[in-house]
Amino acid sequence: MKKILLLTLALFLSNVLLAQQSKEIIPTLFTPKISYLDSLKSTFSNHATSNCIDERWMKEISDATLSNEMFFDIENMNIDEKVAYNLDTELLKKRLHKLDVQSPFLIEYNPALENVIKSFLKNRSKSFERQMAIAEYYFPLFEEKLSKYNLPLEIKYLAIVESALQPKAKSKVGAGGLWQFMPETGKQYKLNITTYVDERHDPIKSTEAACHYMLNMYEIFGDWSLVLASYNCGPGNVSKAIRRSGGKTDYWEIRKYLPRETANYLPAFLATMYIYEFKKEHGLVAQKAEMKYAETDTVMVKHAMTFKQISDLLDISEAQLEYLNPIYKAKYIPSINKEYFYLRLPKNKIGIFVSNEEKIYGYLAYLEQEKINKIQLALQAKKRDSIAKQDSLAIAANLIDKNSDTTEYEEVIKKRTKEVVSKDYHKVKKGETLSEIADKNKVSIINLRKWNNIKGSNINAGQSLVIQTTKKVTVNEVVKKPKPKTEIIEPAVENAVAENSEKPTENKYSSAKSKIEIMEDYYIVQKGDSIFSITKKFPNLTADDLKKKNDLKTDNIQPGMKLKIQG
Repeated sequence: MKKILLLTLALFLSNVLLAQQSKEIIPTLFTPKISYLDSLKSTFSNHATSNCIDERWMKEISDATLSNEMFFDIENMNIDEKVAYNLDTELLKKRLHKLDVQSPFLIEYNPALENVIKSFLKNRSKSFERQMAIAEYYFPLFEEKLSKYNLPLEIKYLAIVESALQPKAKSKVGAGGLWQFMPETGKQYKLNITTYVDERHDPIKSTEAACHYMLNMYEIFGDWSLVLASYNCGPGNVSKAIRRSGGKTDYWEIRKYLPRETANYLPAFLATMYIYEFKKEHGLVAQKAEMKYAETDTVMVKHAMTFKQISDLLDISEAQLEYLNPIYKAKYIPSINKEYFYLRLPKNKIGIFVSNEEKIYGYLAYLEQEKINKIQLALQAKKRDSIAKQDSLAIAANLIDKNSDTTEYEEVIKKRTKEVVSKDYHKVKKGETLSEIADKNKVSIINLRKWNNIKGSNINAGQSLVIQTTKKVTVNEVVKKPKPKTEIIEPAVENAVAENSEKPTENKYSSAKSKIEIMEDYYIVQKGDSIFSITKKFPNLTADDLKKKNDLKTDNIQPGMKLKIQG
């Protein structure tokens, strides 16, 4: 019986040991922590998804270079300068006549218009192909509004001349948006401009405002060419040009009396119209448009939110949100009483937003509370730090080291990165254009003109052009660094003793190992000291003597006070 019990016990212990070893060998599986956001999104009612705008295409259509180049060309081109480009003049005349027949605009051939058309085809063909892709998004919207007010559909081409179809385009004089409204003119046509919102950048509202402006100007001038001129420089300048010309109302006859930019404005508009209408004949192919205006919709937002929060919730890039909602200046949709703000999204994202609206607002409220909690914790920590700092200052005042040395420094080598600009040169080959050279060297046309002081677009074969490149290099820099301090703790100074007299008996208060600082004839008051306790540290010193030496009327003393002991 005893043997059976021992055998049973041995088997039990071996099983326990084996179980412990197995536990050590089998690894613990790691379960990742699921965030509140991920948990919330897993409950969303989802709809069939479609591709969002490709990031590369998004960058392309948001590139401010398009509008900057258009601004520069219109302001600086010499439309009377002949341009070498293979386009038969007689063929051009026939095409312009065809446009004139089907358009309310007066489109007649003249050498200046021919020069602008040839210059655009020679130097801006790639830019036009990029803009044609963006036009597939905006032109349906423009045509809808122009038809609503019975305006010529060709006015849609004006937005290309004004902003190169960049909704956030800004001119150097402060005009903004697709239709380039100045702030005061925008407000006059009921476009709201605040810290967070600028409706000049809203495609729908700014197009409505542009239509109203065109109608008003047509009532004044009765001629579409003069309407476009007034859109650029204002009705006052057009009226002055008419008076200076002796009352003529033909644009080409008053052109020399208009501001330089406006003098180039109508030719640029007509040239743009020609290129779009005859793009196939010139071999221009629009880049792929990843999304069209009809594939988007709006939803009213009932809670303040950032583009980052929307991006996290709906899995849509901030760049796409910014492109679809250029009205919001700080990537933030505000929430203001009695004001309604709208968010434009791809239609598949609209479905997700509307189906899960209450959950989304609940998540935003949660984030706000988290932010408040963090602020409260930060304030509490700041209060604790302030109290601790006051205590530290009091202690520091009591630990003044009379032998503290001045700080010493040592030189050390530190690596840092800096940008270095270098210049290369490109020799212009026969037939090359600024656009081709800029693309080949991966620089912008604006910089290429700036580096080489070129105002127009014409260059000559054999001409040497400066190409600047910026490189990052690592350099060694000698900096001074404080040496680590060595703390010196000196024994307390003993009381002065007259010559040939016996040294007083050492006690616990006058020990050489004491850390109490005594500066020769003075004593620094420590926390907890009193007049009585200080006199105990110094034989032959009474409370009355201590108060008299330091002009003390009462027994009240504070930590950090310097009391005279001797003399």
